[in-house]
Parts: sequence; C-alpha cells; structure tokens
Amino acid sequence: MNGVFAPIITPFDTATGDVAPGPLRRNAERLLAEGVAGIVVGGSTGEAPLLDPGELRVAVAAVRDVLSDDAWLIAGTGAESTRHTIALTQAAAADGADAVLVRPPGYFGAAHSPATLVTHFRAVADASPVPILIYNIPKYTHLPLAAALLQQLAGHERIAGVKDSSGDLKNLAAYRAAVPAWTVLAGSASLLYPALELGCQGGIVGVACFAPRLCVSLVQEFAAGNRAAAGAIQERIVPLDKEIVSKLGPAGVKAAMDAVGLHGGPVRPPLAPVSPSDRERVAALVRGD
Repeated sequence: MNGVFAPIITPFDTATGDVAPGPLRRNAERLLAEGVAGIVVGGSTGEAPLLDPGELRVAVAAVRDVLSDDAWLIAGTGAESTRHTIALTQAAAADGADAVLVRPPGYFGAAHSPATLVTHFRAVADASPVPILIYNIPKYTHLPLAAALLQQLAGHERIAGVKDSSGDLKNLAAYRAAVPAWTVLAGSASLLYPALELGCQGGIVGVACFAPRLCVSLVQEFAAGNRAAAGAIQERIVPLDKEIVSKLGPAGVKAAMDAVGLHGGPVRPPLAPVSPSDRERVAALVRGD
C-alpha cells in the first residue's frame, strides 16, 4: 500500500438522511481520476461511528463498483467489541474491501491493557479474510497505541500495517522503527513530507478528499527526488489540513468538497454543519486566497 489514500466522506440524502451511494460513487471516481492510490470507506472523516452496519456495507459496495483493479478499497471496521469488529470486517471483505482499518475499542479504554488490546487485534486478524491496518487515532479513542504494542503484533501474517493519526512526528518515527516490515501511513497531511523522509509509504489524509492532486503531486515529486518541490507542496497543504481537517472535522471536509465541485453535503446529527463564516473561510482556503 503505497501513495495517498483518500478517507472519503459519507454523503447523506438531504431529504431522508440515508447514505447516498450515487454521490459517493461519483466522488470516488473523481478522486481516483486524480491519482489517489485507494479509497478508505468508513473512516473518521466518513463519520464511521454514526453509520449503521448495513450502511457501511452500502458504502463499501458503492465504491467497489467504480474501483479500478490497481486501486485499494479499505474499510474502517473498528468497533467496541471484538465480536462486532470481526463481523464488520468479514462483511466488508465479502463486499469487496481489499483491506480493513481497525481502531482500538476506546469506550472502556481505562479497562484495557496492552495485553487485552493485543488479544483483540490478533483475534480480529485471525478471523479476517483480508489484511488489516491498525488505526491509531487517540483524538477520538483516547487510547494511544504504543510502538511496543505494534511489535507484539508484527508476526501476524494478516496484519499489514498501521495508520498513525496522532499528529506526532516522534510517534510516527517510533512506529516506522518498530515495525520495519509493515506499511506505515501518516494520518495527518501536515506530516506527509516528513513521513516520506522517515521511510513511510504514504498517507491516509483528509486533505486528499478535496485536494487529491496536491497530495499525490507531493508523493510523486518526492519519489522523483525533487525534494524542494515536494517541500513547497507540503507548505501549501499544511493550512488546508490544520484549518479544515483538524479544526472543523468531517463538516469542514464536506464544505471543502462542496467548494471544489465534489459532493459534500450535510453531516449526520448530532454533528453540526460549519457556520456560514467558516464555510466562506474554507472556500477561500481551497482557492488559495
């Protein structure tokens, strides 16, 4: 898994609130045409905790319809119980996911130890028909995963890598060093260039949902040895990441997608839409004003 992956938003019908597969397919087609290496369905940007299991299946199937043979379809299947995570993982694989992204179960976070988490991830991997990526997203789970925990999982044949959305470059470097055989992907577009310098394979970054060509170009310039050009692109990406993705979350990403002619639309309650002033600010940022 190399390159830039877009953690695609989940469009909702404005009248019914249901998942809207048509706009989802069209968004995916546009992002793939811009060169992303794959699509992540049911991630944090996709409002995963607010989706029913059946809706995740609809989303996976919709993206599968438009995916090329050389692109990856990754589904977020993390849940609060091992049983539920396994069920979501097996369903996603049956619907065409090439890999799954599994966060730690954070609700009872204080009750978990490294040993219980290792047991959880191993059980999911044992039951998964497809490779899994461990997903470190302490902003939402409040359960940061140590590099030493990844080392305990490194021998499992179906655990292929990790996405680090801690936003901490030192943590990303520790992950890269701890599991040299794994794919390590940055979860923050602000760290995409530093991640590549560390030897990471790329990133799953929210900015790729509305500025995919910019993110893809950074990786291409870096691979071609054009470090100055890649660094200049990184400087353009940072405000998009910090002001839209990090500050405003899924609602901000959806507003940015609306601003560039993709389908963003409403978030699902209880999430709130961005304010009119924030929407104007988002539009200005994506225009480069």
